Amino acid sequence: MADPKGFLKFKRAKSRYRAVAQRVQDFKEVEILRKEDLAQEQAARCMDCGIPFCHWGCPIGNVIPEWNDALYRGQWQKAVDLLHATNNFPEITGRLCPAPCEHSCVLNINDDPVTIRENELSIVEHAFQAGLIKPVPPKVRTGKKVAVVGSGPAGLACADQLNKAGHEVTVFERDEKIGGIMRLGIPDFKLEKWVLDRRIGILEKEGIQFKTGVNVGGNYAVSRIKKEFDAVCLAGGSRAPRDLTIPGRDLAGIHFAMDFLMQNNRRVGGASISEKEQILAKGKRVVVIGGGDTGADCVGSSHRQGALSVTQLEVLPRPPESRADDCPWPKYAFILKTSTSHEEGGDRHWSVMTKKFTGEKGQVSKLSCARLEWSGKDAKGCPLMREISGSEFEIEADLVLLAIGFLHPEHPGLLSSLGVEFDARGNVKTNADYMTSIPGVFSAGDMRRGQSLIVWAIAEGRQSARCIDTYLMGESDLPAV
Repeated sequence: MADPKGFLKFKRAKSRYRAVAQRVQDFKEVEILRKEDLAQEQAARCMDCGIPFCHWGCPIGNVIPEWNDALYRGQWQKAVDLLHATNNFPEITGRLCPAPCEHSCVLNINDDPVTIRENELSIVEHAFQAGLIKPVPPKVRTGKKVAVVGSGPAGLACADQLNKAGHEVTVFERDEKIGGIMRLGIPDFKLEKWVLDRRIGILEKEGIQFKTGVNVGGNYAVSRIKKEFDAVCLAGGSRAPRDLTIPGRDLAGIHFAMDFLMQNNRRVGGASISEKEQILAKGKRVVVIGGGDTGADCVGSSHRQGALSVTQLEVLPRPPESRADDCPWPKYAFILKTSTSHEEGGDRHWSVMTKKFTGEKGQVSKLSCARLEWSGKDAKGCPLMREISGSEFEIEADLVLLAIGFLHPEHPGLLSSLGVEFDARGNVKTNADYMTSIPGVFSAGDMRRGQSLIVWAIAEGRQSARCIDTYLMGESDLPAV
Protein backbone atom coordinates (compact mmCIF):
# COMPACT_ATOMS: atom_id res chain seq x y z
CA MET A 1 0.00 0.00 0.00
CA ALA A 2 1.39 3.37 -1.03
CA ASP A 3 0.58 5.39 2.11
CA PRO A 4 -2.10 4.19 4.57
CA LYS A 5 -3.06 7.80 5.27
CA GLY A 6 -2.33 9.26 1.84
CA PHE A 7 -5.99 9.86 1.01
CA LEU A 8 -6.30 11.83 4.27
CA LYS A 9 -3.15 13.89 3.72
CA PHE A 10 -3.66 14.88 0.11
CA LYS A 11 -6.63 16.15 -1.85
CA ARG A 12 -7.18 15.29 -5.49
CA ALA A 13 -5.09 17.57 -7.69
CA LYS A 14 -6.87 19.03 -10.70
CA SER A 15 -5.46 18.56 -14.19
CA ARG A 16 -3.48 21.52 -15.48
CA TYR A 17 -3.95 22.98 -18.93
CA ARG A 18 -2.32 25.63 -21.06
CA ALA A 19 -4.01 29.03 -20.89
CA VAL A 20 -7.03 29.34 -23.18
CA ALA A 21 -5.73 32.47 -24.92
CA GLN A 22 -2.53 30.61 -25.78
CA ARG A 23 -3.82 27.17 -26.73
CA VAL A 24 -6.55 28.28 -29.17
CA GLN A 25 -3.78 29.69 -31.36
CA ASP A 26 -2.42 26.23 -32.20
CA PHE A 27 -3.22 22.51 -32.20
CA LYS A 28 -0.64 21.44 -29.62
CA GLU A 29 -1.76 19.39 -26.62
CA VAL A 30 -3.65 21.39 -24.05
CA GLU A 31 -2.88 19.27 -20.97
CA ILE A 32 0.34 19.89 -19.04
CA LEU A 33 2.17 16.78 -17.88
CA ARG A 34 2.48 16.58 -14.12
CA LYS A 35 5.77 16.93 -12.33
CA GLU A 36 6.96 13.64 -10.93
CA ASP A 37 6.80 14.63 -7.27
CA LEU A 38 3.15 15.64 -7.64
CA ALA A 39 2.36 12.37 -9.45
CA GLN A 40 3.94 10.42 -6.60
CA GLU A 41 2.00 12.42 -4.05
CA GLN A 42 -1.26 11.72 -5.89
CA ALA A 43 -0.40 8.02 -6.08
CA ALA A 44 -0.28 8.04 -2.26
CA ARG A 45 -4.05 8.62 -2.25
CA CYS A 46 -4.63 5.08 -3.58
CA MET A 47 -5.89 3.00 -0.64
CA ASP A 48 -5.10 -0.47 -2.05
CA CYS A 49 -8.69 -1.42 -1.18
CA GLY A 50 -9.53 -4.95 -0.09
CA ILE A 51 -11.78 -5.10 -3.15
CA PRO A 52 -10.34 -2.65 -5.72
CA PHE A 53 -13.44 -1.68 -7.69
CA CYS A 54 -11.23 0.28 -10.09
CA HIS A 55 -10.32 -3.12 -11.58
CA TRP A 56 -14.02 -3.77 -12.16
CA GLY A 57 -14.43 -0.40 -13.87
CA CYS A 58 -11.45 -0.88 -16.21
CA PRO A 59 -12.15 -2.87 -19.42
CA ILE A 60 -8.52 -3.99 -19.67
CA GLY A 61 -8.20 -4.88 -15.99
CA ASN A 62 -5.38 -2.49 -15.11
CA VAL A 63 -3.76 -3.46 -11.81
CA ILE A 64 -4.14 0.08 -10.56
CA PRO A 65 -3.26 -0.20 -6.82
CA GLU A 66 -0.08 -2.09 -7.68
CA TRP A 67 1.32 0.46 -10.11
CA ASN A 68 0.18 3.36 -7.92
CA ASP A 69 2.24 1.83 -5.12
CA ALA A 70 5.26 1.50 -7.42
CA LEU A 71 4.79 5.11 -8.60
CA TYR A 72 4.63 6.37 -5.01
CA ARG A 73 7.87 4.54 -4.18
CA GLY A 74 9.64 5.78 -7.31
CA GLN A 75 9.92 2.25 -8.72
CA TRP A 76 9.44 3.43 -12.29
CA GLN A 77 10.49 0.24 -14.09
CA LYS A 78 8.13 -1.85 -11.99
CA ALA A 79 5.34 0.67 -12.51
CA VAL A 80 5.61 0.71 -16.29
CA ASP A 81 5.97 -3.08 -16.44
CA LEU A 82 2.73 -3.41 -14.49
CA LEU A 83 1.08 -0.93 -16.85
CA HIS A 84 2.21 -2.83 -19.95
CA ALA A 85 1.05 -6.13 -18.47
CA THR A 86 -2.54 -5.11 -19.21
CA ASN A 87 -2.33 -2.10 -21.52
CA ASN A 88 -0.39 -1.94 -24.78
CA PHE A 89 -0.66 1.85 -25.12
CA PRO A 90 -0.85 3.62 -21.74
CA GLU A 91 0.52 6.83 -23.27
CA ILE A 92 -2.63 6.97 -25.41
CA THR A 93 -5.22 5.94 -22.83
CA GLY A 94 -3.48 8.28 -20.39
CA ARG A 95 -4.46 11.09 -22.73
CA LEU A 96 -7.80 9.95 -24.15
CA CYS A 97 -9.53 7.52 -21.78
CA PRO A 98 -12.57 8.92 -19.91
CA ALA A 99 -11.33 6.84 -16.95
CA PRO A 100 -14.28 4.65 -15.96
CA CYS A 101 -11.92 3.29 -13.30
CA GLU A 102 -12.04 6.62 -11.49
CA HIS A 103 -15.84 6.46 -11.31
CA SER A 104 -15.44 3.09 -9.55
CA CYS A 105 -12.73 4.25 -7.12
CA VAL A 106 -13.78 3.55 -3.52
CA LEU A 107 -12.88 7.11 -2.56
CA ASN A 108 -15.95 8.21 -4.54
CA ILE A 109 -18.10 7.12 -1.61
CA ASN A 110 -17.22 10.24 0.36
CA ASP A 111 -14.34 11.99 -1.42
CA ASP A 112 -12.79 12.65 -4.84
CA PRO A 113 -11.29 9.64 -6.63
CA VAL A 114 -7.63 8.93 -7.26
CA THR A 115 -6.24 10.64 -10.39
CA ILE A 116 -5.74 7.29 -12.10
CA ARG A 117 -5.54 8.56 -15.67
CA GLU A 118 -2.97 11.24 -14.88
CA ASN A 119 -0.92 8.79 -12.79
CA GLU A 120 -0.87 6.36 -15.69
CA LEU A 121 0.36 9.08 -18.03
CA SER A 122 3.04 10.18 -15.57
CA ILE A 123 4.41 6.63 -15.34
CA VAL A 124 4.62 5.95 -19.05
CA GLU A 125 6.02 9.36 -20.01
CA HIS A 126 8.73 9.09 -17.33
CA ALA A 127 9.53 5.60 -18.64
CA PHE A 128 9.93 6.87 -22.21
CA GLN A 129 12.08 9.82 -21.14
CA ALA A 130 14.27 7.57 -18.96
CA GLY A 131 14.76 5.03 -21.76
CA LEU A 132 12.88 2.30 -19.89
CA ILE A 133 10.71 1.39 -22.88
CA LYS A 134 12.67 -0.37 -25.59
CA PRO A 135 11.82 -2.74 -28.46
CA VAL A 136 11.72 -6.38 -27.36
CA PRO A 137 11.34 -8.61 -30.44
CA PRO A 138 10.12 -12.17 -29.80
CA LYS A 139 12.94 -14.68 -29.45
CA VAL A 140 11.12 -17.43 -31.35
CA ARG A 141 8.87 -17.27 -34.39
CA THR A 142 6.02 -19.74 -34.92
CA GLY A 143 5.99 -19.58 -38.70
CA LYS A 144 2.31 -18.53 -38.66
CA LYS A 145 1.24 -15.40 -40.52
CA VAL A 146 -1.59 -13.15 -39.39
CA ALA A 147 -3.14 -10.16 -41.16
CA VAL A 148 -4.75 -7.37 -39.13
CA VAL A 149 -7.00 -5.09 -41.16
CA GLY A 150 -7.23 -1.68 -39.53
CA SER A 151 -4.63 0.17 -37.45
CA GLY A 152 -6.74 1.75 -34.77
CA PRO A 153 -6.40 0.80 -31.08
CA ALA A 154 -8.05 -2.62 -31.51
CA GLY A 155 -5.94 -3.54 -34.53
CA LEU A 156 -2.66 -2.36 -33.02
CA ALA A 157 -3.33 -4.07 -29.69
CA CYS A 158 -4.17 -7.32 -31.49
CA ALA A 159 -1.07 -7.04 -33.66
CA ASP A 160 1.17 -6.29 -30.68
CA GLN A 161 -0.08 -9.30 -28.73
CA LEU A 162 0.18 -11.69 -31.69
CA ASN A 163 3.71 -10.49 -32.41
CA LYS A 164 4.65 -11.13 -28.78
CA ALA A 165 3.37 -14.70 -29.29
CA GLY A 166 5.87 -15.08 -32.13
CA HIS A 167 3.57 -14.87 -35.14
CA GLU A 168 4.48 -12.83 -38.24
CA VAL A 169 1.99 -9.96 -38.23
CA THR A 170 1.13 -7.57 -41.04
CA VAL A 171 -1.16 -4.60 -40.39
CA PHE A 172 -3.08 -3.21 -43.37
CA GLU A 173 -4.34 0.38 -43.29
CA ARG A 174 -6.28 1.97 -46.15
CA ASP A 175 -5.36 5.53 -45.14
CA GLU A 176 -1.97 7.10 -45.74
CA LYS A 177 -0.61 6.63 -42.20
CA ILE A 178 -0.94 4.15 -39.36
CA GLY A 179 -3.19 4.96 -36.41
CA GLY A 180 -6.76 4.81 -37.68
CA ILE A 181 -9.18 7.08 -35.87
CA MET A 182 -6.48 7.97 -33.32
CA ARG A 183 -4.51 9.69 -36.07
CA LEU A 184 -7.25 11.13 -38.24
CA GLY A 185 -10.22 11.50 -35.89
CA ILE A 186 -8.64 12.74 -32.65
CA PRO A 187 -7.45 16.38 -32.76
CA ASP A 188 -3.81 17.08 -32.00
CA PHE A 189 -4.79 19.24 -29.03
CA LYS A 190 -5.79 15.97 -27.35
CA LEU A 191 -3.22 13.64 -28.93
CA GLU A 192 -0.22 14.95 -30.85
CA LYS A 193 0.74 12.46 -33.49
CA TRP A 194 4.38 12.09 -32.44
CA VAL A 195 2.97 10.08 -29.55
CA LEU A 196 1.59 7.55 -32.05
CA ASP A 197 4.74 7.58 -34.16
CA ARG A 198 6.91 6.87 -31.12
CA ARG A 199 4.97 3.70 -30.28
CA ILE A 200 4.60 2.60 -33.92
CA GLY A 201 8.37 2.86 -34.28
CA ILE A 202 8.78 0.41 -31.39
CA LEU A 203 6.26 -2.01 -32.89
CA GLU A 204 8.13 -1.90 -36.21
CA LYS A 205 11.43 -2.68 -34.51
CA GLU A 206 9.74 -5.60 -32.77
CA GLY A 207 8.88 -7.08 -36.14
CA ILE A 208 5.37 -5.94 -37.08
CA GLN A 209 4.99 -4.97 -40.73
CA PHE A 210 2.79 -2.01 -41.63
CA LYS A 211 1.28 -1.47 -45.07
CA THR A 212 -0.54 1.82 -45.69
CA GLY A 213 -2.74 2.83 -48.60
CA VAL A 214 -3.97 -0.76 -48.86
CA ASN A 215 -7.73 -1.14 -49.05
CA VAL A 216 -8.46 -4.80 -48.43
CA GLY A 217 -11.54 -5.59 -50.47
CA GLY A 218 -10.56 -2.80 -52.87
CA ASN A 219 -7.04 -2.62 -54.27
CA TYR A 220 -6.13 -5.77 -52.33
CA ALA A 221 -8.45 -8.70 -52.97
CA VAL A 222 -9.89 -10.59 -50.01
CA SER A 223 -9.10 -13.84 -51.80
CA ARG A 224 -5.44 -12.87 -51.64
CA ILE A 225 -5.43 -12.11 -47.92
CA LYS A 226 -7.16 -15.40 -47.13
CA LYS A 227 -4.62 -17.27 -49.25
CA GLU A 228 -1.49 -15.54 -47.93
CA PHE A 229 -2.29 -15.57 -44.20
CA ASP A 230 -3.16 -18.26 -41.68
CA ALA A 231 -5.60 -15.99 -39.86
CA VAL A 232 -7.14 -12.55 -40.33
CA CYS A 233 -8.45 -10.05 -37.77
CA LEU A 234 -10.91 -7.40 -38.95
CA ALA A 235 -10.45 -4.25 -36.85
CA GLY A 236 -11.63 -1.52 -39.18
CA GLY A 237 -13.76 0.39 -36.69
CA SER A 238 -17.29 1.75 -37.02
CA ARG A 239 -17.15 4.42 -39.69
CA ALA A 240 -20.70 4.61 -41.16
CA PRO A 241 -22.01 7.90 -39.69
CA ARG A 242 -25.55 8.45 -38.43
CA ASP A 243 -27.28 11.03 -40.61
CA LEU A 244 -29.97 13.59 -39.87
CA THR A 245 -32.57 13.14 -42.60
CA ILE A 246 -34.63 16.29 -42.26
CA PRO A 247 -35.69 18.92 -44.82
CA GLY A 248 -32.75 20.91 -46.16
CA ARG A 249 -30.15 18.22 -45.50
CA ASP A 250 -28.86 18.56 -49.07
CA LEU A 251 -27.80 22.19 -48.59
CA ALA A 252 -24.11 23.04 -48.86
CA GLY A 253 -22.29 23.68 -45.61
CA ILE A 254 -23.64 20.61 -43.78
CA HIS A 255 -20.99 17.95 -43.11
CA PHE A 256 -20.40 14.88 -41.02
CA ALA A 257 -18.19 15.69 -38.03
CA MET A 258 -15.63 13.05 -38.91
CA ASP A 259 -15.13 14.49 -42.40
CA PHE A 260 -14.38 17.85 -40.80
CA LEU A 261 -12.03 16.40 -38.16
CA MET A 262 -10.17 14.09 -40.53
CA GLN A 263 -9.54 16.89 -43.01
CA ASN A 264 -8.34 19.17 -40.25
CA ASN A 265 -5.97 16.54 -38.89
CA ARG A 266 -4.52 16.03 -42.35
CA ARG A 267 -4.09 19.80 -42.69
CA VAL A 268 -2.35 20.04 -39.31
CA GLY A 269 -0.14 17.15 -40.42
CA GLY A 270 1.00 19.14 -43.45
CA ALA A 271 -1.34 17.84 -46.15
CA SER A 272 -2.54 20.21 -48.85
CA ILE A 273 -6.34 20.45 -49.20
CA SER A 274 -7.78 21.91 -52.38
CA GLU A 275 -9.93 25.01 -52.03
CA LYS A 276 -12.95 23.16 -53.41
CA GLU A 277 -12.71 20.46 -50.73
CA GLN A 278 -12.03 22.78 -47.79
CA ILE A 279 -14.30 22.44 -44.73
CA LEU A 280 -13.27 25.46 -42.67
CA ALA A 281 -14.86 27.25 -39.73
CA LYS A 282 -12.93 30.50 -40.13
CA GLY A 283 -15.24 33.50 -39.97
CA LYS A 284 -18.35 31.29 -39.88
CA ARG A 285 -21.23 30.71 -37.51
CA VAL A 286 -20.73 27.06 -36.62
CA VAL A 287 -23.41 24.77 -35.21
CA VAL A 288 -22.39 21.35 -33.93
CA ILE A 289 -25.27 18.87 -33.58
CA GLY A 290 -24.35 16.24 -31.01
CA GLY A 291 -23.14 16.65 -27.45
CA GLY A 292 -20.59 13.83 -27.17
CA ASP A 293 -16.81 13.76 -27.39
CA THR A 294 -16.80 14.02 -31.18
CA GLY A 295 -18.96 17.11 -30.95
CA ALA A 296 -16.61 18.61 -28.37
CA ASP A 297 -13.66 17.91 -30.70
CA CYS A 298 -15.50 19.86 -33.41
CA VAL A 299 -16.02 22.74 -30.99
CA GLY A 300 -12.32 22.89 -30.10
CA SER A 301 -11.22 22.60 -33.72
CA SER A 302 -13.65 25.35 -34.79
CA HIS A 303 -12.23 27.69 -32.14
CA ARG A 304 -8.73 27.10 -33.49
CA GLN A 305 -9.80 27.66 -37.07
CA GLY A 306 -11.20 31.06 -36.13
CA ALA A 307 -14.97 30.53 -36.09
CA LEU A 308 -17.12 33.61 -35.65
CA SER A 309 -19.31 31.71 -33.17
CA VAL A 310 -19.79 28.10 -32.06
CA THR A 311 -23.05 26.57 -30.82
CA GLN A 312 -23.46 22.96 -29.74
CA LEU A 313 -26.86 21.27 -29.64
CA GLU A 314 -27.79 18.07 -27.81
CA VAL A 315 -31.16 16.32 -28.06
CA LEU A 316 -30.80 14.72 -24.61
CA PRO A 317 -31.42 16.65 -21.38
CA ARG A 318 -28.64 18.39 -19.49
CA PRO A 319 -26.87 15.83 -17.30
CA PRO A 320 -26.72 16.40 -13.55
CA GLU A 321 -23.56 17.86 -12.05
CA SER A 322 -23.29 15.08 -9.47
CA ARG A 323 -24.09 11.38 -9.40
CA ALA A 324 -27.84 10.67 -9.64
CA ASP A 325 -29.63 8.23 -7.35
CA ASP A 326 -30.37 5.84 -10.22
CA CYS A 327 -26.63 5.61 -11.02
CA PRO A 328 -25.02 4.60 -7.72
CA TRP A 329 -21.34 3.93 -7.11
CA PRO A 330 -19.46 2.00 -8.48
CA LYS A 331 -21.29 2.49 -11.81
CA TYR A 332 -20.06 5.02 -14.37
CA ALA A 333 -21.63 8.34 -13.42
CA PHE A 334 -23.34 10.09 -16.32
CA ILE A 335 -22.76 13.65 -15.17
CA LEU A 336 -22.18 16.95 -16.92
CA LYS A 337 -18.87 16.87 -18.75
CA THR A 338 -17.19 20.15 -19.58
CA SER A 339 -14.20 19.53 -21.81
CA THR A 340 -11.28 21.85 -22.49
CA SER A 341 -12.99 22.72 -25.77
CA HIS A 342 -16.08 23.97 -23.94
CA GLU A 343 -13.91 26.02 -21.60
CA GLU A 344 -12.59 27.87 -24.66
CA GLY A 345 -15.99 29.36 -25.50
CA GLY A 346 -19.20 28.76 -27.40
CA ASP A 347 -22.78 28.04 -26.36
CA ARG A 348 -24.30 24.69 -25.37
CA HIS A 349 -27.97 23.80 -25.49
CA TRP A 350 -29.66 20.62 -24.28
CA SER A 351 -33.07 19.09 -25.04
CA VAL A 352 -33.08 20.63 -28.51
CA MET A 353 -34.36 18.94 -31.66
CA THR A 354 -33.33 20.20 -35.09
CA LYS A 355 -36.37 20.06 -37.39
CA LYS A 356 -35.25 21.72 -40.59
CA PHE A 357 -32.34 23.35 -42.39
CA THR A 358 -33.00 26.41 -44.56
CA GLY A 359 -30.67 28.34 -46.80
CA GLU A 360 -30.05 30.81 -49.56
CA LYS A 361 -28.69 29.95 -53.00
CA GLY A 362 -28.10 26.36 -51.97
CA GLN A 363 -26.07 27.27 -48.84
CA VAL A 364 -27.31 26.59 -45.32
CA SER A 365 -28.09 29.72 -43.32
CA LYS A 366 -30.48 28.68 -40.54
CA LEU A 367 -31.61 25.78 -38.38
CA SER A 368 -35.21 25.52 -37.27
CA CYS A 369 -35.29 23.94 -33.81
CA ALA A 370 -37.65 23.14 -30.97
CA ARG A 371 -37.16 22.42 -27.31
CA LEU A 372 -38.00 19.05 -25.82
CA GLU A 373 -39.41 17.80 -22.57
CA TRP A 374 -38.23 14.47 -21.18
CA SER A 375 -40.47 12.60 -18.78
CA GLY A 376 -41.07 8.97 -17.93
CA LYS A 377 -39.89 5.86 -19.74
CA ASP A 378 -41.39 3.46 -22.22
CA ALA A 379 -41.91 -0.29 -21.76
CA LYS A 380 -38.23 -0.92 -22.62
CA GLY A 381 -36.99 1.59 -20.09
CA CYS A 382 -36.04 4.22 -22.67
CA PRO A 383 -36.72 7.89 -21.79
CA LEU A 384 -39.74 9.48 -23.47
CA MET A 385 -39.54 12.89 -25.10
CA ARG A 386 -42.08 15.30 -26.49
CA GLU A 387 -41.77 18.60 -28.28
CA ILE A 388 -42.78 21.59 -26.19
CA SER A 389 -45.56 23.47 -27.96
CA GLY A 390 -44.57 27.00 -28.98
CA SER A 391 -40.88 26.45 -28.23
CA GLU A 392 -39.69 26.75 -31.83
CA PHE A 393 -36.66 28.95 -32.51
CA GLU A 394 -34.02 29.50 -35.19
CA ILE A 395 -30.24 29.53 -35.14
CA GLU A 396 -28.17 31.19 -37.86
CA ALA A 397 -25.41 29.02 -39.27
CA ASP A 398 -22.88 28.95 -42.11
CA LEU A 399 -21.39 25.58 -41.19
CA VAL A 400 -23.23 22.65 -39.60
CA LEU A 401 -21.35 19.61 -38.28
CA LEU A 402 -23.26 16.39 -37.58
CA ALA A 403 -21.71 14.60 -34.59
CA ILE A 404 -24.53 12.20 -33.75
CA GLY A 405 -22.61 8.95 -33.69
CA PHE A 406 -22.05 6.00 -35.98
CA LEU A 407 -24.35 3.23 -37.15
CA HIS A 408 -21.98 0.33 -37.79
CA PRO A 409 -18.88 -0.54 -39.84
CA GLU A 410 -18.88 0.20 -43.54
CA HIS A 411 -20.38 -2.82 -45.31
CA PRO A 412 -19.33 -2.25 -48.97
CA GLY A 413 -15.90 -3.53 -49.94
CA LEU A 414 -14.10 -5.66 -47.36
CA LEU A 415 -17.06 -6.99 -45.40
CA SER A 416 -19.37 -7.60 -48.35
CA SER A 417 -16.56 -9.26 -50.31
CA LEU A 418 -15.81 -11.59 -47.41
CA GLY A 419 -19.48 -12.37 -46.91
CA VAL A 420 -19.36 -12.15 -43.10
CA GLU A 421 -22.59 -12.24 -41.13
CA PHE A 422 -23.82 -9.15 -39.29
CA ASP A 423 -25.70 -8.82 -36.02
CA ALA A 424 -29.00 -6.98 -35.61
CA ARG A 425 -27.18 -3.65 -35.35
CA GLY A 426 -25.13 -4.18 -38.50
CA ASN A 427 -21.87 -4.96 -36.72
CA VAL A 428 -19.71 -7.95 -37.64
CA LYS A 429 -21.11 -11.00 -35.87
CA THR A 430 -18.68 -13.29 -34.05
CA ASN A 431 -18.85 -16.20 -31.66
CA ALA A 432 -17.45 -16.11 -28.12
CA ASP A 433 -13.95 -16.65 -29.56
CA TYR A 434 -14.15 -13.53 -31.75
CA MET A 435 -14.36 -15.64 -34.94
CA THR A 436 -16.73 -14.45 -37.66
CA SER A 437 -18.89 -16.69 -39.81
CA ILE A 438 -15.81 -17.21 -41.99
CA PRO A 439 -13.37 -19.79 -40.51
CA GLY A 440 -10.01 -18.23 -39.66
CA VAL A 441 -11.39 -14.68 -39.90
CA PHE A 442 -11.82 -12.84 -36.60
CA SER A 443 -13.04 -9.37 -35.66
CA ALA A 444 -12.44 -6.98 -32.76
CA GLY A 445 -13.11 -3.44 -31.62
CA ASP A 446 -15.83 -1.11 -32.86
CA MET A 447 -16.29 -3.21 -36.00
CA ARG A 448 -17.53 -6.02 -33.76
CA ARG A 449 -19.05 -4.30 -30.71
CA GLY A 450 -20.13 -0.96 -32.20
CA GLN A 451 -18.91 2.54 -31.37
CA SER A 452 -17.22 2.50 -27.98
CA LEU A 453 -14.28 3.71 -25.89
CA ILE A 454 -10.63 3.42 -26.88
CA VAL A 455 -9.98 1.31 -23.78
CA TRP A 456 -12.66 -1.17 -24.91
CA ALA A 457 -11.00 -1.34 -28.34
CA ILE A 458 -7.66 -2.22 -26.72
CA ALA A 459 -9.37 -4.85 -24.56
CA GLU A 460 -11.02 -6.40 -27.60
CA GLY A 461 -7.77 -6.40 -29.53
CA ARG A 462 -6.02 -8.23 -26.71
CA GLN A 463 -8.79 -10.77 -26.22
CA SER A 464 -9.10 -11.49 -29.94
CA ALA A 465 -5.33 -12.02 -30.13
CA ARG A 466 -5.56 -14.73 -27.49
CA CYS A 467 -8.35 -16.41 -29.46
CA ILE A 468 -6.35 -16.20 -32.71
CA ASP A 469 -3.26 -17.59 -30.99
CA THR A 470 -5.33 -20.50 -29.66
CA TYR A 471 -6.80 -21.10 -33.13
CA LEU A 472 -3.33 -21.24 -34.66
CA MET A 473 -1.46 -23.14 -31.93
CA GLY A 474 -4.12 -25.09 -30.03
CA GLU A 475 -3.41 -23.14 -26.84
CA SER A 476 -2.24 -19.68 -25.81
CA ASP A 477 -0.08 -18.11 -23.12
CA LEU A 478 -1.36 -14.61 -23.96
CA PRO A 479 -3.35 -12.96 -21.14
CA ALA A 480 -7.14 -13.14 -21.30
CA VAL A 481 -7.47 -9.37 -20.71
